[in-house]
Amino acid sequence: MGETKKKGIPAKITQFFSELKNEVKKVVWPSKAQIKNNTLVVLTMMSIMAVFIALLDIGMGALLDLFLRLLGSGGQ
Repeated sequence: MGETKKKGIPAKITQFFSELKNEVKKVVWPSKAQIKNNTLVVLTMMSIMAVFIALLDIGMGALLDLFLRLLGSGGQ
């Protein structure tokens, strides 16, 4: 079974930061080349999606305009 003794707040804080330090040491950080490559991929995908959404917006706006013109001329 586990410890039955309760730790105080300062001991818990100390333990937390000690464990945090040990976990950060285990992290494998990316190289500068990987960061540059990943940044380029993200920026490229953002640009492609921005163009796609802009084209979709223009197309939907044109369809709505056409639909409203058809409704407007048909009712009169």
